[in-house]
Amino acid sequence: MTILIKGNRLYLRGTLPPRPMSNKSFPHQQEIALGLDATVDGLHWAEKEARKVGFLLESGDFSWKPYLRHRQVSQLPHKTIGDWISALKTDYFMRRAKTPQSLTTWETNYNEVFKRLPLSQPLTTDLLVSAIAATPPDTRIRQKTCLALDKLAQLAGIEFDAKRFAGNYSPTKVSPRSLPSDEVIVEWYYRLSNPAWQWAYGMLATYGLRPHELFHLDLERFRSSCGVLMVLAGKTGARRVWPLHPEWVEEFGLTDVKLPSCHGKTNRDLGHRVTRYFRRQGMPFRPYDLRHCWAIRSMQYGLEIGLAAQQMGHSATIHSQTYHAWLAFQHHQQAFERLLAKPDRPRPPRVKNEEENV
Repeated sequence: MTILIKGNRLYLRGTLPPRPMSNKSFPHQQEIALGLDATVDGLHWAEKEARKVGFLLESGDFSWKPYLRHRQVSQLPHKTIGDWISALKTDYFMRRAKTPQSLTTWETNYNEVFKRLPLSQPLTTDLLVSAIAATPPDTRIRQKTCLALDKLAQLAGIEFDAKRFAGNYSPTKVSPRSLPSDEVIVEWYYRLSNPAWQWAYGMLATYGLRPHELFHLDLERFRSSCGVLMVLAGKTGARRVWPLHPEWVEEFGLTDVKLPSCHGKTNRDLGHRVTRYFRRQGMPFRPYDLRHCWAIRSMQYGLEIGLAAQQMGHSATIHSQTYHAWLAFQHHQQAFERLLAKPDRPRPPRVKNEEENV
């Protein structure tokens, strides 16, 4: 779409479907009057409108209705987007307790999306489409935006299926080259000088915890549990985790609990504080990489995928998607080793050397 200035007013020009009641049957060059003055602010809104129209044309959902004069307004004008967000937040926390996890979920999955909306404007289908079109297709942010706006539209009684624009997204697969070896993990444990953060590091490495889960553990039971750890409030509820490597429990002195002094309103805040501390120590990998290493280690131990996923606190599907590269290699390697172990497997021909021929 091209932005035009005519008589100090802004228009869009592009190949558009025929207007209602038009005698033309095929898309052709037309203009859309935006009702905006040719100012800096007007140009800003015109650019957003151009992206929205392009998005609707590409998806086959463009309609002339919003751009025709005397159109009917379907939403109630006295409720702003900010009002609907407040109502959704109230509804959200009426259905669940306010915990660090639920607060984090609201902030991450909903509020981060809503912060980009004009809170003082009424909620309209056009605005929902514009917000979605402003995000890259087939990304986590597009998926998150669609899910959040779909909830908002449902609450406001707007007939709009935002989820159909979500696209195809799967969690980022972890690159094998980005993870530290077990030798490097041990080396960095001994590099840390603060005993409390050294203990925290050892727990992350040995149990594959999410960083914020350090502060949601049953530490009393852990001291006498022979290494089995109970996570009290993980992302998916309570769970038990077994140590990999079990020898690290003793080597890192993990039963001698030294929890760092760390505070945060949400799990996200806690996780950021953990990450920030280790980054300041110059660590060349992230605390979350220690969790990925635990997952890879579980495959090397031969732990079944479903059990590993349960101990990590996510679904087997997420586990398979995230660690696809290792799982594929592991399955092929195990199959290859079974083939080699067969006594009746094919053997290569034995070629006699010159000495045997003498």
